[in-house]
Amino acid sequence: MIDINELNGFLNVNKPSGMTSYDVIRHIKRISNFKGKIGHTGTLDPLASGVLVICIGSATKKAGKFLAMEKEYLATMLLGTTTDTDDIQGKIIETKKIDDTTLDIDLINKTIHSFIGEIQQVPPSVSALTRQGVRLYKLHRQGRPVIPEARKVFIYEIDVKKVEIPRVVFKVVCSRGTYIRALCRDIGRKLGYGAVQEALIRTRVGFFSIEQSITLDQLKKDGIKKYLMNTNII
Repeated sequence: MIDINELNGFLNVNKPSGMTSYDVIRHIKRISNFKGKIGHTGTLDPLASGVLVICIGSATKKAGKFLAMEKEYLATMLLGTTTDTDDIQGKIIETKKIDDTTLDIDLINKTIHSFIGEIQQVPPSVSALTRQGVRLYKLHRQGRPVIPEARKVFIYEIDVKKVEIPRVVFKVVCSRGTYIRALCRDIGRKLGYGAVQEALIRTRVGFFSIEQSITLDQLKKDGIKKYLMNTNII
């Protein structure tokens, strides 16, 4: 067992798709045999991969400082499909054939860029948000879905990287609380076809980038201490 006083700092982990954010914490606890406090600074959906900043020991006291940091994502949006979760894993509500004679790259670009700035966003009804102390995804599983209230978020940048209808790949830099699933949904609605998030990579949280991130395999092979960043970096 590692002494709780020996490990304090941050890990920039590249979360693989298919794991929950807490799965990553459990994995780190298991491979390190560390019994102290471990947390993360912002949930990534199981479908998503990329930067997940892990706080260890005294660094958990600074987790709140990450909330104000901007986030950067690379998203793949699938047009013509609507689901109850706003991503590809949900129950299909509607599909719509795309008329590529009217839906061109210029219209897609113009529509996507119209979301830059402050927007009112309704979070997905399947999320880790709570209603009367119960997670929305649990209410959804119980057959009691809740539509959350709209809230203010800020989209700083959007850059369309690739368009191969029905798929659109774009980079987005946004504020805390922004759901990229909901952004895809709303872009699709504005285009008149609906859309879901098909894939998502978080490429940056503040100054923690995916290029500098480490995998769970690296942690298992080399140990945590090699990659632990000092708490004084923020």
